[in-house]
Amino acid sequence: MREDEYWTAVRTLRLAVADLLDTLSPAEWETPSLCEGWRVREVAGHLSLVPTITTWELIAAGPRAGFNPNRINTVLATRYGSRGAAQIVTSIRDHAADRRTAKALDTRNSLFDIIVHSQDIARPLKREFPVPAEFSHAGLERVWAMGWPFHARRRLAGVTLTATDTDWTVGTGPEVAGPALALLLLSTGRLAAALDALHGSGLSVLAQ
Repeated sequence: MREDEYWTAVRTLRLAVADLLDTLSPAEWETPSLCEGWRVREVAGHLSLVPTITTWELIAAGPRAGFNPNRINTVLATRYGSRGAAQIVTSIRDHAADRRTAKALDTRNSLFDIIVHSQDIARPLKREFPVPAEFSHAGLERVWAMGWPFHARRRLAGVTLTATDTDWTVGTGPEVAGPALALLLLSTGRLAAALDALHGSGLSVLAQ
């Protein structure tokens, strides 16, 4: 995926998430998401901060979070998610086309981040949020290439992952096949959310 295509995909999905959030009731904003420990509100807060966060904000959150990167993420998601729903949605829309993030982070994560968090919001609410296979394909390539925080290559060793809607396959061993979006959820630690869309003899390996 070329750079302009990548950022067009990011912008498209950010705007679609904003549209989804606009339809939610107050109770739905408080619903637990697929992202452990985060409500829909915290996930939305996280998405609103990604294009605007500074390295200084990350550093400043460090002491409160014990300098743990995952806890820093939660501290900031909670802070940004505590704003009013309309303000969060407006921020996501206003910065949908931004191509930046904190220098300590990596813009190569922007696409899979919005894809996965869109499902974190939509699925517990029984909402449909389709993602083009080519977007998920690009997200899979990034997650598979990186280590922390998902360590997908290590966690999913012993199976072959095969996308059924795009040309992507990795690994060795019994096959786990399904749409690229389901494989992306699997690769980012969301097995339960992905299972219904997956098939193959490798599922028994994952169960172990």
